[in-house]
Amino acid sequence: MRNMKRMEVSSYLLASQQSQPNEEYDTYSKLITEGLIRSNSQELDDSAFNTKINQYKQFYDTPSTISDQLSFIYDKTVKGSEIKKPTRILPQHPEKILDAPDILNDYYLNLLDWGNNNMLAVCLGQSVYLWNADNGNIEQLFTLKENDSYVCSVSWSSKTNCLAVGLSNNTTQLWDTDKFSLLRTLYGHENRVSSLSWNGCLLSSGSRDSNILNHDVRIQSHIVSKLTHHTSEICGLKWSCDGTQLASGANDNNLMIWDLGFNNPRHILREHTAAVKALAWCPWQKGLLASGGGTGDKTIKFWNTELGTLIQSLNTNNQVCSLVWNKYEKELLSSHGFSNVSNEVGKNHMCLWKYPSLQLIGELKGHSDRVLHMALSPDGEVVASAGADETLRLWRLFEAPAQTKKQNNKKIFLNDLR
Repeated sequence: MRNMKRMEVSSYLLASQQSQPNEEYDTYSKLITEGLIRSNSQELDDSAFNTKINQYKQFYDTPSTISDQLSFIYDKTVKGSEIKKPTRILPQHPEKILDAPDILNDYYLNLLDWGNNNMLAVCLGQSVYLWNADNGNIEQLFTLKENDSYVCSVSWSSKTNCLAVGLSNNTTQLWDTDKFSLLRTLYGHENRVSSLSWNGCLLSSGSRDSNILNHDVRIQSHIVSKLTHHTSEICGLKWSCDGTQLASGANDNNLMIWDLGFNNPRHILREHTAAVKALAWCPWQKGLLASGGGTGDKTIKFWNTELGTLIQSLNTNNQVCSLVWNKYEKELLSSHGFSNVSNEVGKNHMCLWKYPSLQLIGELKGHSDRVLHMALSPDGEVVASAGADETLRLWRLFEAPAQTKKQNNKKIFLNDLR
């Protein structure tokens, strides 16, 4: 390139000796000549440098020290530019689809739960089935003998292989899933048991009789307290991650927060305008609760349960059936059902939201009827969804950090040694 410039300059000088151009052309040619010569010489003054028309960018002095060189590289590559995270990619299809025949299309029931033993319990009509996520085996735990009875709710104990099962005959059964044997039956409700939640050895049960019973399963007289402030069926029931607060939602449109050991609610939250079934405690922020309302409400609300204040509210335009937090990122997954608007966004779908901006990240599509239940795998990566279309779908949606995966693998190895 430098040789070509020199040839152009030489050609111009020769031509200027043989002919005498007009004044305008002579001025233009002089500027070109000065610009070309400047690229090969540093002897021109600043005025010549400023008139150089072939100069497109400033020359940079070479840094003299290693520190200056590193600062120079940083300034040119990182400083002033925004470092963006990779775009969130959602799965277009479930990892696995299982049949769920006879699953009840009843918004007020809770028919799915995933235990720490990596067993997925699903209630199908009069039966409870267990799917082993480690080997894919499916076994029937039991089937009710009464023709007019059905299973209403299911919940795993976090510390044992004990499964609590709420029934339409007003009782709650405790099952040993290792031996496939019934441990005991808990009485006390006057109508079906539609919601369950464990807190250590304390099992809370919610019923259509509008009451919540707290059972200490270690003792014979198991009912240790009765919570009576709701006026309709208890369809949502969840203990907080630290076990200090219980959230209850009912068909009376009320959400209540109960402190452990107290029989009166700490807060009665009346902002929902339909049944409150979907409840999810945030795993990475204490006192943050998400709640979802039914068809007449269609909102997800976020609460500070220490103060009893509403933080944010999101109108989804669809019945909110279930909620699951991402353990590792600030994201919330919601599942939906009926919609009374023409907008099809979210209808019978699962929606992933960014928190706290509440921006829609994307949708998981596949169910052809409302998605009534969701459950999260113990490693926090896979979500199981159960729909009224009688299918159970597994979505690998979240990803644990590498260090967390390493710790989980170590725990599995140690358990195998025992």
